[in-house]
Amino acid sequence: MSTEQEIVSFRIDIPQADLDDLADRLARTRWPDALTKVGWSRGVPPDYLRELATYWAGEYDWRAQEARMNAHPQFTTVVEGQRLHFLHIRSPHPDATPLLLLHGWPGTFADFLDVVGPLTDPTAHGGAEADAFHLVIPSLPGFGFSTPLAGPGMGPARMAELLVRLMERLGYQRYGVQGYDTGAWVAPEIGKQAPQSAIGIHVNALISVPFGVEGEMDGLSAADEQRWQRMQNFNDGYLQCNSKRPQTVAYALTDSPAGQLAWIVEKFKELTDPEDGLPEDSIDRDRFLTAVSLYWLTASAGSSAQVYYEAISAADWGESAWDPAESTVDQAGSEADWNTPDSDAAHDWAAAQRGTVPTGVLLSAHDVTVRPWAERDHNIVRWTELGAGGHFLAMEAPGPLVEDVRAFFRELR
Repeated sequence: MSTEQEIVSFRIDIPQADLDDLADRLARTRWPDALTKVGWSRGVPPDYLRELATYWAGEYDWRAQEARMNAHPQFTTVVEGQRLHFLHIRSPHPDATPLLLLHGWPGTFADFLDVVGPLTDPTAHGGAEADAFHLVIPSLPGFGFSTPLAGPGMGPARMAELLVRLMERLGYQRYGVQGYDTGAWVAPEIGKQAPQSAIGIHVNALISVPFGVEGEMDGLSAADEQRWQRMQNFNDGYLQCNSKRPQTVAYALTDSPAGQLAWIVEKFKELTDPEDGLPEDSIDRDRFLTAVSLYWLTASAGSSAQVYYEAISAADWGESAWDPAESTVDQAGSEADWNTPDSDAAHDWAAAQRGTVPTGVLLSAHDVTVRPWAERDHNIVRWTELGAGGHFLAMEAPGPLVEDVRAFFRELR
């Protein structure tokens, strides 16, 4: 077997020198001045971040979290020049359905640790044997131990291509896919590239945007109107940096653990439920510090942000992934203005891009997925609104996520 095709066992074993360096850098943080009485409105408050940095340096136990991750079998392989790290956890039930779990940013493969047991061994967690899954949980290319990036062009479609190859290498010919955030970009691409293999796509934190054509705002439900307003009002400062200048931001985040901590913890604050609470009101502090630690210890702040550049700035459709007012699409050498009412080109393009694999959408209280636009883009056969939970459902509400995944794939087996 060639090196390119070899699957190698892997264990996380961060050198103690790296952990000592982290604690030393945190102790020597050069803290900025900040305005008082502004709360979180202008970014992470200094008092909160100082206390959290002190906890990270002195009380947080990386070795305990490392052991928790290492309790599951991990592997690496190289697919078309890209190193991929992944967990591969087989169910005790041999007829289990293979399932690929895809994280987002600023998440990691470790987001899914709480759902591993219920998904792989449902009979031990109040479920039926028929609901069992064999799990493959990768670090997406450019994230964590799936580094370095093999080169530019690693957008959602390219990630999907590599993951399809990975599932083939593992011997899985038919499988499901679940993803959120970045994973909710990649999962539908897997369905488009390998519809003969993907039995179903389950997503949360899905984004669908308007095209600027006449009639697409008509008949939106009150809930969809609210989601559209939240999407427009969302603070996308991180998105602008990640999608336009990921390399520049990477220098600060890779050199300063306090900077990396602030950059990520702000997203855990804004994207969890309740939004007006602290991050640890929704997710155990050690859990989100494990995410921060993985980004820091693998120096993957810059490489993980590149997917935003590829999906937005380098894509044919310009900024339409977030700002439809600017959107144009270049197809077959001709430019179609999506802002023209009744643009036939926009409708034709959307129809050509629409996924065919059965898709289930799970909405948390935080999600901004607008149903008619999602149905325009995907073959949605299941739509569930939780009314609770935030962006990181696998950590915030693992039980409801597991139940919806089970119910969705139960009808597709």
